[in-house]
Amino acid sequence: MDSWWQLGEWAGFSGSELSIYRITCPFCMEKGNFEVAFHAEKSKPNSRKTLNFDTLKCVNCSGYVLCLWSKSSNSFDHNGIHSYKVLPWPLKYEGHPEYWPEAVGRYWLQAKKSLLDENWDATAVMARSALQISLRDQGAQGRNLKQEIDNLADKGILPPIIKEWSNNIREIGNDSAHPRPDQPPTNPQDARDIVRFLDFLLDYLYNLPHQIEKYRERREENNS
Repeated sequence: MDSWWQLGEWAGFSGSELSIYRITCPFCMEKGNFEVAFHAEKSKPNSRKTLNFDTLKCVNCSGYVLCLWSKSSNSFDHNGIHSYKVLPWPLKYEGHPEYWPEAVGRYWLQAKKSLLDENWDATAVMARSALQISLRDQGAQGRNLKQEIDNLADKGILPPIIKEWSNNIREIGNDSAHPRPDQPPTNPQDARDIVRFLDFLLDYLYNLPHQIEKYRERREENNS
């Protein structure tokens, strides 16, 4: 996104109104329980595009969040899409994107939570598991994770840089997944890095295709 005016234009959630039920209070972690304390708008000249600035008050704990949101300029009534940005956001992870396979999201979420709790070994194992499940979801074949990575790379599904990242996750995760009696703990920075690499991989495998699919759907709707 190169401009805030693009918010909600290319990807987002269904509907032309703010999905308050999706927003989690960063202070008490209650989801969707807000009232609008303040609302302002800024419209783009010579356009149907409007940016909305909402201050939301949590009904449960009285904490406040600032929400910038906008619907697509092609949205009408309740049709179309919108997107939003919230500040502050929860430092804990509660879920994964709805369009991810459930098993991939479950292990990714456990990797994220382990990282926040500074459980470095668990982070490495969960990240490795999320990697392997995501590759198998793409049809990877092989007797072990290395062969599965090579298989998808040979098919052209994983480009060279993604193959390299995948092997980074595999190598670090292997130490914790197959520990020796004298195994040293996972290095904290290594744990942070492999979760970051995992995020890149899942962006490539799931987020980017989802955004492209939504873009094509909007093009078809506009041309119909």
